[in-house]
Amino acid sequence: MENDIVGIDLGTTNSLVGIMEAGFPVLLADSDGVRLTPSVVYLRDGDEPIVGRAALHMRALRPESTIYSVKRFMGLRGEDVSAQEAKVAYRLDLQHGKPLRIVTGSHKYTPEEISAEILKKLKRDAEAAMGRTITRAVVTVPAYFNDAQRSATKKAGELAGFTVERIVNEPTAAALAYGLDKLKSKAKIAVYDLGGGTFDISLLDLSNGVFEVLATNGNTRLGGDDIDDALMRLLTARIAKTELSAEAMERLREAAVAAKHRLSSEDRVTIEIPFFDGERTLNQELTRSELEQISRPFVERTRVHCRRVMADAKVTPADLDEVILVGGVTRMPLVRQFVADIFKRSPNVSQNPDEAVAVGATIQAGILSGAVREVVLLDVTPLSLGIETFGGLMNVIVPRNSTIPTKAGEMFTTAVSNQRAMTIKVLQGEREMARDNWKLGQFEIDFAPAPKGIPRVGVQFEIDANGILHVLARDTVSGREKVVQMESAIDVSDEAVEAMLSESLEHAFADVNERIWTETRIKSEEMLAAVDSAIRLIGDGIDVTEKAAIIARADAVRRALQTHEISKLKSANDALDLVTQPLAAMIVEQAMAARPPAL
Repeated sequence: MENDIVGIDLGTTNSLVGIMEAGFPVLLADSDGVRLTPSVVYLRDGDEPIVGRAALHMRALRPESTIYSVKRFMGLRGEDVSAQEAKVAYRLDLQHGKPLRIVTGSHKYTPEEISAEILKKLKRDAEAAMGRTITRAVVTVPAYFNDAQRSATKKAGELAGFTVERIVNEPTAAALAYGLDKLKSKAKIAVYDLGGGTFDISLLDLSNGVFEVLATNGNTRLGGDDIDDALMRLLTARIAKTELSAEAMERLREAAVAAKHRLSSEDRVTIEIPFFDGERTLNQELTRSELEQISRPFVERTRVHCRRVMADAKVTPADLDEVILVGGVTRMPLVRQFVADIFKRSPNVSQNPDEAVAVGATIQAGILSGAVREVVLLDVTPLSLGIETFGGLMNVIVPRNSTIPTKAGEMFTTAVSNQRAMTIKVLQGEREMARDNWKLGQFEIDFAPAPKGIPRVGVQFEIDANGILHVLARDTVSGREKVVQMESAIDVSDEAVEAMLSESLEHAFADVNERIWTETRIKSEEMLAAVDSAIRLIGDGIDVTEKAAIIARADAVRRALQTHEISKLKSANDALDLVTQPLAAMIVEQAMAARPPAL
């Protein structure tokens, strides 16, 4: 339709696009069923740029041509960029008095041009999802963006082929997404937004559906990227005896960020990168307390902004009705506790902090297009939805309290060689193990037999406006797919939801321990199988002493498997991993020697 207007969250780390459908904001997925598009662009001389997840994978391979966190440079001149901010893997042209430029090869790009490539992809995804051309958009920006940064954002939209109908502040969009205008006739709301590259704190007065921003404050150069940089400094100080290559640094950064995400729900993780600098295999443990120690100074820097915004609005924590968290960094327990201490109340964590701004932008787009006459309170999924994966684990695809309609998906592979089919068991609940959740149904999808880990099956959950769950599974090689309609994903009694949540809290410690044990056990079994195979392959090619040491460590893993003690099994795994590194190197050398020469 000609009056279609999409809502776009152009983020530092990820970007999203949505549109109003039948009165509901729907975040649109790409061809793989994924809503989040990494805000990363890989520039290729003489060819079209690659954007999103595919570009993200190029950071470790072509760091000098892979542009990330470009939002931090929007509207800036050369002198505006600090030495720390300039420490990116790609080149910056920082001339005094001139707009910042990004240099790859013989080309120079403005941040707007890079952002335009991200917006072009979102435009293509939206048009593919809707089946029609879309030319109008609402785009969000940090509330603390200045005029130059806002103008640069609007220009990026125009370069992408959009008419930018409105630039909306992210905190206002987030408040719209939470539907807090319907919470009560009058309310004062704080929106704490800590994203990948920027921080905002805004206070809003909501009165009968009218949003009034009382005060805003923030820092457009403070976010999760700073924590990532500090984490990189910690890890490189531990491991680097010589200078690491750009490729090794980006592989380390990718693993470090993944570890940071896991530490929001785990106390400690192990960062493992085989042959990460071409020779060494990296194996580093990182604890939540270590991450919090390096993160605390950056989180603490938001305190002064929170105090200023309350002083400017002439309110105290007692005057606030709600505190909303926005941005991926707010998943960290450290941040949530910090916000609770500042505002003297537990923050509202009922919505996905990565998607709230995009949902709000979509609602604003609906208001401008006439699709929405008033802001509505959105329905949500009362319990998480997911599937059973290898080891009997629950893999969540749609988290509890996701707004509907919604669509989300993930890619899965096989755990056994020559598997001919995959059983999709659809689950609902909050427990870590599949057996403790409710099974909504199951079905199978067939595919050609192949070694384990080779087949790729995409599983997509779609919940329509009526709360009906549609599950699609597609074999990416043959294109064969199945779509099955399950029972309502939201038609669950309050008593049943309360019982499930109570059980999840009651058994939280035991559940997490069992999940960690299961994941560690699976790793042990995979390592043992690989070691047995490698010893058969190498035969007498390995030193007798080394072979005896490997067999002894493998036996130690087998004994640890009988104990059900996580720490003992992890230690046995680490010891086996260490002693088998020469064996792994021999297999690689043997494979390289067997490879025919290139023409």
